[in-house]
Amino acid sequence: MAGDPSPFQLRQAARCLNAGGVIAYPTEGVWGIGCDPLNGEAVTRVLKLKGRAAAKGLILIAAALEQLLPYLAPLAAGERARLEATWPGPVTWLIPAAPDTPPWLSGEHATLAVRVTAHPPAAALCRAFGGALVSTSANPSGLPPAQSALAVRRYFGDAVDFILEGPLGGRKRPSEIRDFASGAVIRPG
Repeated sequence: MAGDPSPFQLRQAARCLNAGGVIAYPTEGVWGIGCDPLNGEAVTRVLKLKGRAAAKGLILIAAALEQLLPYLAPLAAGERARLEATWPGPVTWLIPAAPDTPPWLSGEHATLAVRVTAHPPAAALCRAFGGALVSTSANPSGLPPAQSALAVRRYFGDAVDFILEGPLGGRKRPSEIRDFASGAVIRPG
């Protein structure tokens, strides 16, 4: 994809994440902000920036299902196949969380929202970081999601530690959200 982040930029972003930073990056349809899902302070910063209630929980994105497995209750082979039939792609699944998943990720829910992204820059970021990332739209709650790096800066100023430049994926809608237990579509994509 034209304008994809360079290996150097990806290493910078990964260093920032490992240091507890909050970064912004392009996703399939909008700009996202995120952090290391195991860093409670960084997650708190993301929630504060967005004005999002912790009880709502957050989405994790990954480059591969294996990056999400530590956060999820064990999956049977048939369940894995069901996920892999929609991934990588714009489907976010609500899957039972592992018992030791930090509560700041799932909020008041027993499930965790997870997606294996098909967007090359976002997947490259997860690979550079070496795991899944918190991923939420880059906007204060109630305002439209950022469509550019400039819009991210307008919303958050210097409160975002790093912006990974790159193109959006061209989707016009957010990812579809489905309940894993029932298959029901919670949010159309």
